[in-house]
Amino acid sequence: MKIVGLTGGMGSGKSTIAHMFKEMGVPVYNSDERAKKLMVSSKTARKKIIELLGTRAYSGKKLNRSYIAEMVFKDKGMLKKLNGIVHPLVRKSFKSWAGRQTYPYVIQEAAIIFENKNQDFYDKIILVTAPKEVRLNRILKRDGSQREKILERMGNQWPDSKKIPLADFVVNNKDLAKTRLKVEGIHSSLLDNC
Repeated sequence: MKIVGLTGGMGSGKSTIAHMFKEMGVPVYNSDERAKKLMVSSKTARKKIIELLGTRAYSGKKLNRSYIAEMVFKDKGMLKKLNGIVHPLVRKSFKSWAGRQTYPYVIQEAAIIFENKNQDFYDKIILVTAPKEVRLNRILKRDGSQREKILERMGNQWPDSKKIPLADFVVNNKDLAKTRLKVEGIHSSLLDNC
C-alpha cells in the first residue's frame, strides 16, 4: 500500500481535495482533526501541553484553541515544542490506522509536511495551492478570524514557491470543476502505480 501526503497552506482547500478523494473511495486521515483529539484524550500529551503552555491550554476537558493559537503562532520556538509533543502521537496513530486499510493507497492530510522535513515518509505528495488573497478570504469566511492573526499564522508555513519543486502533484485550487478533473487524474495515476 502506498502512503500519499496531502498538504498545502492554510485556506488552500486541502479538506475540499481530501473530500474528493474520499468520494472516490480513498481512505483519508486528517492529521489536524486527529491531533486535536489526541491533545485531549492522551494523558501524556495533556500533561506536557499544560507544562508548556499552562493550565489555560484547556477549558475543562476541551482544548482552549484560541489561547493555544495566541501562544504558539507568535512564538516559533513554542510552536516547535508543541509540535514535538503532538506530531509523534499523530504519526503513531496514522501508522496504526493505515495498517488497517485495504485500499491500494491511503492519504494523510497534513498541513506542514515539508516544513517538518517529513517528505521522505511518503511515496507521493500532493500539494494544494491557491493565491494568497483567495486563501485569506476563505479563512476569514470559515473562521471569522482577524486578518492580522491569519497572516501571522500563514507566516509559519512555507510559501508555495518553496514547496512546488518538492511535490509530486500540484493542484491549483481556484476553479472547483478544474480541481475535480485534476484530482481524478491524480487518482488514476496513483492507482496505475500501485
